[in-house]
Amino acid sequence: MSDREGPDHLTKGEIAKDAVEATAQAAATAVGEVATIITRAIGDIAGAVGGFATEVFEIRDASRRASQEHLSAVDADADGAESD
Repeated sequence: MSDREGPDHLTKGEIAKDAVEATAQAAATAVGEVATIITRAIGDIAGAVGGFATEVFEIRDASRRASQEHLSAVDADADGAESD
């Protein structure tokens, strides 16, 4: 320790090491934040695509049921017309 008052006296090497360390920490933090954003976005996209697929299946099933009901109604009308 020194009896001098005032700022610490750091060598150029210590200053460079601290700068590299701070830069590495900042880079790691930024990469982590970007990875979190990307991970969340991928999850959101997967959820949206899954929801869309569910809607498509429901629309297809509803269309199939409507077609079957229509054909049943047409057959019932044809049977009723033949018996008249």
